[in-house]
Parts: sequence; C-alpha cells; structure tokens
Amino acid sequence: MLTIEKKSLKVGKYVSTEHVDTVIRTYKQERWVHNSERLGKEDSLSVWYSIEELEEFLSRSKAHGGDGIKFYFSAYPENYTERPEFAGRQTLVLVATKTKELETGVTNKDIYIKGEEGVKILAYNAGSICPPICGTKPGTGVSGDDWGGIGVTIVDRGEKGLTVI
Repeated sequence: MLTIEKKSLKVGKYVSTEHVDTVIRTYKQERWVHNSERLGKEDSLSVWYSIEELEEFLSRSKAHGGDGIKFYFSAYPENYTERPEFAGRQTLVLVATKTKELETGVTNKDIYIKGEEGVKILAYNAGSICPPICGTKPGTGVSGDDWGGIGVTIVDRGEKGLTVI
C-alpha cells in the first residue's frame, strides 16, 4: 500500500491577548487616525462575519479545489451606493486560493470559477464593518465597543485633541 503524506500549509499561529492588543493599538496610532482624518469620518476598525457564512465560504472554496483564503485589505469607493454608510471605509475581501508549487517557490493563486454569468473570482465581502456598525451596549441603544476592551487606545491628534478608540 502506497501512503502519500500531505504537507501542512499552516503559516499562522495562535497569539496572546497582549499581542492582539499591541497590533490593534499600533494600527490605530499609525494608520487608522490618518485614514479617518483623510476620510473626514472614522474609518472602520474591524469586519465581522458569522461562523455560518465563513464555514459556507470555506466549504465552497474546498469544493473548487481551494486550500487557503487570502484576506485582501480593501476599501469601498467614495461613491458606494449599495451601503452608503460604508462609502470610503476599509473592509476585507476573502478570496479562495489554491497553492501552486513553481520553480521559483510556492504561490497561492486566486480561484476563478465558471458560473451562469461567465468566469468570476471565488470571493466573499460585505461583512459588518465597525464603524459604522458596532453593536450596542445592552440596554442603552448606544453604539458599543466590539472588542471588549482589547486595543483601547488614546491617540494624540495634536491641535484636534485626544481621541479614545
């Protein structure tokens, strides 16, 4: 009997609360504050998807030969009319990929599938971005903190004062 060993494609790792807090704070101080200033409104800080929809996307990706997902940093155009509150804000686009070994190394190719409308990329977007959709504090109806305190940051905006995010 011939046994073929499947090589693991894992590249990430589980991280600590301290690590999450550090990278979120770094992002807020070095990128978010400038993005928000340029936009003239608070840029999004997170994107939420349900486990159900992620499992569905993973299942569909696997059915088309996928073995990975790329998370593309992206932004909605300023004139985005489908969800005007998302206009200009950043988001994540999930794209199914298949690992390919080339002479120059390993690459992760985006998967395209044939459908009724022709060939299109196998991708997922339109999660719940925060802001503007950040949930509410129970019993108040007031927009709440969707991290439970992780990454709370005070940003010095010079003449514009301090911002707590």
